[in-house]
Amino acid sequence: MPRIAIVGSCITRDLWPIQGGGADGLLYVSRTGLPSLLAAPVEGFEPAADFPGDLRRHEHNALVADLQKTALKRLVAFRPTHLIFDFIDERFDLMTVGSAIATRSAELHRSGYLEQPALAAARPLPRLSAACERLWLEAASEFAALVRATPLGRAELILHQARWAHQQRLADGTVVPLSNVELLTGQPVEIAPYNDLLARQEAAFLDLMPPMARIDAAAQRLADTRHHWGLSPFHYVPDYYDEVRRQLAELGLAEAFSDPRAAPSVPAA
Repeated sequence: MPRIAIVGSCITRDLWPIQGGGADGLLYVSRTGLPSLLAAPVEGFEPAADFPGDLRRHEHNALVADLQKTALKRLVAFRPTHLIFDFIDERFDLMTVGSAIATRSAELHRSGYLEQPALAAARPLPRLSAACERLWLEAASEFAALVRATPLGRAELILHQARWAHQQRLADGTVVPLSNVELLTGQPVEIAPYNDLLARQEAAFLDLMPPMARIDAAAQRLADTRHHWGLSPFHYVPDYYDEVRRQLAELGLAEAFSDPRAAPSVPAA
């Protein structure tokens, strides 16, 4: 049976819930990025006993894993047969906290943890800055070395090449431009710079990593106004997920989609 790990975002994880498989059988590492994944833990951070704010369990788990840096150890210990990457979650700004780096995600803002003394002095590092991009490239090189030195190197490596959609499909089937895009509530952004960044990240990652398979459903990349997570440039129409599933099946993962028990149950990181 395949053991599937995802280092990425809901665009890959949603292949299972949307199509009826069951994401509980995956190891899913999200709401982080390569610089944060490889950094030291945030000293003094204390997670709440109950989920703060309006966070769901999986959101809080991902947030705590990013701050405490537990995901990488769990990923290596999982010994996946297939490891899928996508970089959509690399959209968030980073922040430096002493010697640590963390992801300034929407979940972090909603959690209230930024008011903790451990995070009160955090300094933002804008995602689209040259400094952040250099940091990302250094982390990508470090991650590639880690893959070669650990059981991750024996996994089938897959890059899910993704971009933010420029258009949306309405409920009546009409396709119109996607406008008024926000990264965080009240923070409007332009799509093009983030797609340009994704292209540079993917090209660098492919150069640094061992050989990787690639999947790309660009022809079906439309935002869906009826998506169960709401409208977003990376919440796609069902056709998109169908095409990605088809391409993954060609890579030997058809069983993972036909049988929700194909991978062992592992809590999301």
